[in-house]
This record gives sequence, C-alpha cells and structure tokens, in this order.
Amino acid sequence: MSPFELTILGCSSATPTSTRNPTAQLLQVAGRFFLIDCGEATQIQLRKYKVKFQRIDHIFISHLHGDHYLGLMGLLSSMHLLGRTKALWLYCPAGMEEIINVQLKHSATVLNYEINYRFHDSSKQELIFEDEKVLVKTIILNHRIPCCGFLFSEKPKPRNLKKDAIESYKIPPSAIPAIKQGQDFIAPDHSRIPNSELAFPETQTHSYAYCSDTCYDEHVIEQVKGVDLLYHESTFTEEMKQRAIETNHSTAQDAGNVALKAKVGVLLLGHYSARYTDLSPLLEEARRVFPNSHLSYEGMRFDVEKKSAELA
Repeated sequence: MSPFELTILGCSSATPTSTRNPTAQLLQVAGRFFLIDCGEATQIQLRKYKVKFQRIDHIFISHLHGDHYLGLMGLLSSMHLLGRTKALWLYCPAGMEEIINVQLKHSATVLNYEINYRFHDSSKQELIFEDEKVLVKTIILNHRIPCCGFLFSEKPKPRNLKKDAIESYKIPPSAIPAIKQGQDFIAPDHSRIPNSELAFPETQTHSYAYCSDTCYDEHVIEQVKGVDLLYHESTFTEEMKQRAIETNHSTAQDAGNVALKAKVGVLLLGHYSARYTDLSPLLEEARRVFPNSHLSYEGMRFDVEKKSAELA
C-alpha cells in the first residue's frame, strides 16, 4: 500500500443508485487513516475493501447534507459494539454534535469511547489538524449551506545524511537535526559548509484537496493551487448548467476549469447525479478543459505519489 493513497468508498450525490453509494473516501497518509465524509453504507464499503474500522481515528464531515453524513451514526455504533475504547476525533460543523447526541439519547446508548469535536468555520480557511507528518486545512466552498473541503498535505521530510561527508567534516551530533531540516553547518572557524554537501536533496512532499459540494467559485482556485490530486464535485454536465446553478453544484466543465486554473496534477470527478448511468459524458466534458481528468469510482485506489489508480 502506498504511503499516500486515496480509496473511493462512495461517489454518488444526494440519491444513491444500485451501483453507486453516497460520498465517502478513505485517505491514508504516513500511516494515518482519515475518513472523509460518511454517506449511507460507508461501513459496508469499509468492510468490502478490508479496512479495519478501529484504524480510523479522524473523521472529516464537510457539511450537513445527509448524503455526506448519514452513514456516520452506524459506523460510530459499530465501533462501539466492536469494543473501541480509544478516542475518536470528529472534524465537522457544530450541528453534528447535536445530531449524534439526539440519537445516542433516544437509543439509551453510552459509547465506550470519547468523541473529540473540532468544529470548522466555513467562512475562513483554518488549520484543523497537525502532527509531525501531516497538515489538514479547510477549503472554503460555496454551497447552499455552510460547507468546507479539506486540504491534506505532507510536511517536509527530514533529509537523509551523506554519512561519509558527516564523518569527513567531523559534524557534531548536536548539529545533525538542523542539517536534516536543510540548514548549512557553520564550522568552529566560521566557515560555512553547504547543506548539499552534507545531505541529499529534500524528498518531495504530496498533497490532496477534497472539494465536496460547491458551485463554480474561483476563490477555490488559490486554496488548491498546485496540489497533486484534486477531487472536485461534478454533479452535472453543461446541459444541466441551470440546475447546477439552482442547487449550488458544479458541472464537469466547472471542475475542469478549477483544475486548469489551479495547475493541479490530476483531477478526480465525483458526486455524480443519479440521472447519469453512463458517466462518459462527464469525463469527456472535463477532459476538453483539463486532459488529466479521471472518473472516481467505488473501489478505486489512487496512489497520490505515483499519480496512478487501480481497482481495489
């Protein structure tokens, strides 16, 4: 498994179909498992693609339309029944806590584990998660109700040392952490030894931007600029443009324009209207604008580092 891999669990919009479930994705970054949105049947999809529930410690809910969270209560309940005791982090709109508490109250359920809530503000971009390897920021989207996307970025990795050079220059152990972070070494005689002589070049980092539900909005472009992989909703084709405007959704052409202007590496389309049994018109429309566009589909595993996909 790639150290930066996206698995599509659901790619339909408001109404599920016999072949497509509502939105849910699993992102693995540096050994961390992030669940992104949780539509109906998400826990079934996790089982289907052999993901252990208890490895998920962080769940991100973009907004409070049901196709993005109606599978959450079932998943939380299964985690409880399977003996989870470690805390779970939930990044979501503030109303999510009330929705969960009402269901727990009326089923007389007390979870074995704690839920830590981190409420996001859809009016501004925020850093909502950070550890030593990964950063997650919100992306301000433009939908009918408050809605955020999420930008997942690897932190720069420590540089690998050139051991022969370290020994030759007699670099003290106390200087090693700074060299790994890219700094030059200042010798006792005040001469400067360039970092390039002491360490190999920095390993490339990668990023993934998830734009769930939004109309075409150029404010999104700067927030996702240069990402390796962009998922952008593409609910309709251009012939349904008026319906997209009425519902604050995007067409496949809109998604292509965002990808083009943001100069991203790869575009994934998703959140398809149930009216489309054949998705090829959506793909063709996006590729006319941004050639490196692809359809997301359930079971797709996308290697963000290699920019390639395979069926799970």
